[in-house]
Amino acid sequence: MRKSVPITAAALALLAGAATFASLPSRDAAAQSSEVYINAVELVIVPSEMPKFLEAIKENAANAVKEPGCREFNVSVLANRPNHVFLYEVYDNEAALNTHRATEHFKKYQATTASMVADRNVRAMTPIAFNSKGR
Repeated sequence: MRKSVPITAAALALLAGAATFASLPSRDAAAQSSEVYINAVELVIVPSEMPKFLEAIKENAANAVKEPGCREFNVSVLANRPNHVFLYEVYDNEAALNTHRATEHFKKYQATTASMVADRNVRAMTPIAFNSKGR
């Protein structure tokens, strides 16, 4: 004798979703981190040059995000040291960053700001998790 067990549509959908998810290839953190290339840049700007620097970096950043391989280009300053600038750039890969560095707008930015930058620290970073909230 068979007993019939009632299953709701929601339970079926949950089971189907779990089965689909289980059949997807496994992706560990290392595999996920190779999907993008992060360029983090800390700059110390000569205080008297800050207005001109900000104009140049905003132009460079606005043009960079129009490039096919650039996902983000964020410009921030330290709250307690406004001449300390932090750039957070996200590219599809390192080749996309190198392509950015070969653009005319980047070359213009470099030439314009060369004497404005007192110190520069550039770091390649590997993402562990990206979390954001829709705006």
